[in-house]
Amino acid sequence: MKLLRVGEVGKEKPALLDSDGKIRDLSAHVADIGGEAISPAGLAKIAALDPKSLPELPEGRLGACVAGTGKFICIGLNFSDHAAETGATVPPEPIIFMKASSAIVGPNDNVLIPRGSEKTDWEVELGVVIGKKAKYVSEADALDYVAGYCVSHDVSERAFQTERSGQWTKGKSCDTFGPIGPWLVTKDEIADPQNLGMWLKVNGKTMQNGSTKTMVYGVAFLVSYLSQFMSLHPGDVISTGTPPGVGMGMKPPQYLKPGDVVELGMEGLGTQKQTFLADA
Repeated sequence: MKLLRVGEVGKEKPALLDSDGKIRDLSAHVADIGGEAISPAGLAKIAALDPKSLPELPEGRLGACVAGTGKFICIGLNFSDHAAETGATVPPEPIIFMKASSAIVGPNDNVLIPRGSEKTDWEVELGVVIGKKAKYVSEADALDYVAGYCVSHDVSERAFQTERSGQWTKGKSCDTFGPIGPWLVTKDEIADPQNLGMWLKVNGKTMQNGSTKTMVYGVAFLVSYLSQFMSLHPGDVISTGTPPGVGMGMKPPQYLKPGDVVELGMEGLGTQKQTFLADA
């Protein structure tokens, strides 16, 4: 299934995309796309519905594809070819950092370049959405705890991230720096999360063209690994790293400016499009 949320900010309705590309209203059956609705039982309940019996919703703004995200966890330098372009070495264990949940926006919402930013950068990533509580889970069982996948845009301010003291989080958590969606695609539709093409364009020019094949640490490993340190809960999102082609890795580096348009997508997971604007 492809699950989504449609409507104005704070007034999104839960919905599914039917086989004809029509948006069907789920609000009579679930409160939102999150929590119990994305548990195995909740997803089974939605899957049992006849999509044609659901009211059709008009196209409109798409919200983030999952609601109630408590943790937005990111993995750094998780593509060997991206690590090489930044001059970094692949870490012996995953680099974990947090992205504030307040950064989350819809897939096509405007992204705000924060005050003082000179190095706002792009990163297309595979997002993993947790469907049930995971704690101390094995790698063999880890995918049982995944509700599905989505496109995640890990927007980054590199000067905030790496040139000022402290951790990466402040360069990753600016308002609007976390577009996710357009859909939460349930895991049954993705045969192999480690074999998905991914791409990103800036003003129509392809900057990133990669695949989850080159991830150092795969989805199952990451879910298991993270669950050794913290409980993962329904609606938590793991953004799993980016392939080469980010602005920081170019010679000379290239960064986003107001008016730039970024388009990105992943095989089977849909596309995003954002206009970058200066924050007021």
